[in-house]
Amino acid sequence: MEITYNIHPGNGQSQGMEVQLAAGEKLHMLNSEMIIAFQGDSHQREDRIMDWKGMFRKKKWLRSDLSGPCRFVLSLPAGYSVRSIPVMEQEDFLFDIRHVLFYTSGIQMKSVIQTMKNVVVTRDWIRMKFYGSGEIGILSQGPLVEMKLAPDAPVYIDASCLVAYPQNAKLDLCVYGNQLAGQHMNYHWKITGQGYVLMQTGKPGLRLEEQLKDDGLIKRMLREIIPFGGIFIK
Repeated sequence: MEITYNIHPGNGQSQGMEVQLAAGEKLHMLNSEMIIAFQGDSHQREDRIMDWKGMFRKKKWLRSDLSGPCRFVLSLPAGYSVRSIPVMEQEDFLFDIRHVLFYTSGIQMKSVIQTMKNVVVTRDWIRMKFYGSGEIGILSQGPLVEMKLAPDAPVYIDASCLVAYPQNAKLDLCVYGNQLAGQHMNYHWKITGQGYVLMQTGKPGLRLEEQLKDDGLIKRMLREIIPFGGIFIK
């Protein structure tokens, strides 16, 4: 798989991203509406109804299976980026499924129930663990960056920016700094452990916020299965 970016930094325009699949490669796209151009035989794109687990995880009704050789172009809102990550290096990571744009064949997902403390804050009952051989595409506002963890030196990360973390990491919700600092900041995760975390460096924007925030599953399903549902159902 080959990814090419056409980015317009700092001018408020959308970004283009081209993906090329070689013969024998297959990719599962979870945000199909972002595909604006496709080159290949028509039968190389198959839209499928996701199972109930997939609907609950992603809060979407359909996914697109794309087979090579082909290429397609994605339109990304201004400020968003995509990073492809080999799963073999991330098998102990817990991902926020809302940031997963695609994954290649040969990868499987497993749901991991969060602790009640994390559920109360994030409103997410599950995080996703990927395993197998292949890559996943992570969608983030701003570049996706890594930060190394330590067992005895906590890292404080804005709760809205944490994308993935090791399953064995310890998380506590808090603010830090003096009293004035704590009164004027978002809640942060205090994280200790081994390995590193993945975080987005921007705040969720207005255009993709509807996809990244909690929205009713029924409303999302109706938007996708009714013609022009995205226009009439807000």
